[in-house]
Amino acid sequence: MELAQKMPNRVKGFIMVITGSALWGLSGTAAQILFQEKHITAEWLVMVRMIISGIGLLIVSALKGFKPQSIWADKKQRIHLLTFGIIGMLGVQYTYFASIATGNAATATLLQYLAPVYIVLYTILKEKTKPSKEVWLAVLLALIGTFLLITNGSIEGLQVSFVSIIWGVLSGIALAFYTLSSAQLLKKWHSMVVVGWGMLIGGTSMTLITFPATVSNIVWGIDTWLLILFVVFFGTLLAFWLFVESIRHLSPTESSLLSSVEPLSAVIASIVFLNVTFGLFQAIGGLCIILTVFVLSLKKETAKSNFAVFRKKK
Repeated sequence: MELAQKMPNRVKGFIMVITGSALWGLSGTAAQILFQEKHITAEWLVMVRMIISGIGLLIVSALKGFKPQSIWADKKQRIHLLTFGIIGMLGVQYTYFASIATGNAATATLLQYLAPVYIVLYTILKEKTKPSKEVWLAVLLALIGTFLLITNGSIEGLQVSFVSIIWGVLSGIALAFYTLSSAQLLKKWHSMVVVGWGMLIGGTSMTLITFPATVSNIVWGIDTWLLILFVVFFGTLLAFWLFVESIRHLSPTESSLLSSVEPLSAVIASIVFLNVTFGLFQAIGGLCIILTVFVLSLKKETAKSNFAVFRKKK
């Protein structure tokens, strides 16, 4: 009886996390079209996406009764929140979109997906513990996967630009920093409040570099607006809400593992809509990178909680 009653909720959770993750992946492909065909800069899109999404998440959190303004009453958290928003959130968003702008969404998403490896390695160094067999296997998979992804099995040339690879690696490192730096905030405040303020702070900071007026070269049209709306609302607000809601019906680890749909959707969308060539060895490399999360999920609960936070990035 209990199992029958729980099943619908678990199915709902599965649908939510898979849909949200797919939207995250598709938003990367939509961003690539905006960069390559509509001449929108990564800086401008990051600024607009973060400000609008941040405001949207804060409104939703207020409607749910989380009182987002109260976080500023905690003096100890103010500097932490500002650091998280400017270095963590803005760092993740900008490096990810810069990697897409100089390469493609599929590679950028997969390189960012290496973040759990960086998190575990950092934790091992900080706590001075001996790496487990799972960690060694994950690192090996990550190295092999990255090599195959960027070379397609040949050392004669890179399949994506070196600049894009650097941005992608930095994106994974930034995501690891984002995850670790947000852990303390998430212990006291709801993820919608933390991410909402982080996006708004990061997006506002971006205005110091990029202004709405610097859009003279953009190819405006209905399709341009639709793509921007998709990135902001479906690829950010709705995707994040679906993931957070899925945790009510699934364990954080299950949500984290199922969110591997994100890089898969980015790869498929890039191939279908952008005619991005993805060789056999690149596909194997991407699979190796995705497997790192599955391998690391076998570790203790402390590590698993890190992956749950890691997936709340977008």
